Amino acid sequence: MKFAVSREDLLKPLQLVTGVVERRQTMPVLSNLCLVVSGKKLLMTGTDLEVQLVAELELQSPAEQDGEITVPARKLMDIWRALPDSAQVSFSVDEQRATLKSGRSRFQLATLPAAEFPALEEGTADADFTLSQAQLRQLISKTSFSMAQQDVRYFLNGMLLELAPAHIRSVATDGHRLAMCTLTPGPGAGPERQVIVPRKGVLELARLIADGDDPVALSLGTHHLSAKVGGFSFTTKLIDGRFPDYEKVVPQGNTEVLEADRKMLREAFQRAAILSNEKYRGVRLVLSPENLTIQANNPEQEEAEESMPVSYQGPALEIGFNVSYLLEVLSTLEADEVSVRVSDANSSALLEDKGSSEASYVVMPMRL
Repeated sequence: MKFAVSREDLLKPLQLVTGVVERRQTMPVLSNLCLVVSGKKLLMTGTDLEVQLVAELELQSPAEQDGEITVPARKLMDIWRALPDSAQVSFSVDEQRATLKSGRSRFQLATLPAAEFPALEEGTADADFTLSQAQLRQLISKTSFSMAQQDVRYFLNGMLLELAPAHIRSVATDGHRLAMCTLTPGPGAGPERQVIVPRKGVLELARLIADGDDPVALSLGTHHLSAKVGGFSFTTKLIDGRFPDYEKVVPQGNTEVLEADRKMLREAFQRAAILSNEKYRGVRLVLSPENLTIQANNPEQEEAEESMPVSYQGPALEIGFNVSYLLEVLSTLEADEVSVRVSDANSSALLEDKGSSEASYVVMPMRL
């Protein structure tokens, strides 16, 4: 196996594929990347048995010798990053040692046979659809921050992807807040599907896509989600579980509506949060006609209070929230004005961009 490639051509694909590889592995070969070269085509594969990413690269000149091998992912990435810009690199394998040469630099890496490298079995796809990169990024960025982390309710450690003829929707919740993004029209004809994409699969897919209109071809199987974008093929296992009935969580009877400048509201929360309890992060919202007062205090008896004008005509109301949840929502919303729907001190709040329900956020109240 012997081929030549420039540092720049391989740097970004190598960074993305290495990102899939976990630092601690039960199988030594899973710490490696699998390299396969044939003619002018180079394939790089990284996997942790849950997520797999394959990068396909067109070499500028055909390989001197075709072949396949696995090499340590992190070491190869560190070497590649440390090489000077525009460096040309020769890669060869001899007697199970990989040799990289560039200018006066020479590196030898241990290898493992490619035959030991596992591949994810994708199975047959029963739903194929296409989104633009911008659409897929929107579905992920609007909801992924609400995914749970290492929750015993394993089905919350991911993002629900719902396909229906009229819409495609992403939903994430950790039990304290819920985020939902709906794009219309949907993927078109076909049965309605709900799958749970695991947290790592969501985050790695987000790293892979840009903001452009280039298409992303997606395939859903019984146990896998696959995506093809540019020269990359991405596969992730799905979480086998039942996602909560999110529609029951979205409040329908919140009749009291507060409308405010999103930037001003976010900055007021940021200032009040400085003196909130570091563990519980609670703030009290005191609503009265045309005014919102935000109060925070901590065990050191320190207090913060922010008042700002808002559009609100409902009755006087006091309600507590985790300020971190509110700040994440206000940072994700995009309109100049935000709408906050509430009903009483014990009910969830519904936050949306004013005049748009494309992205909706539910935040549970907390007792202060």
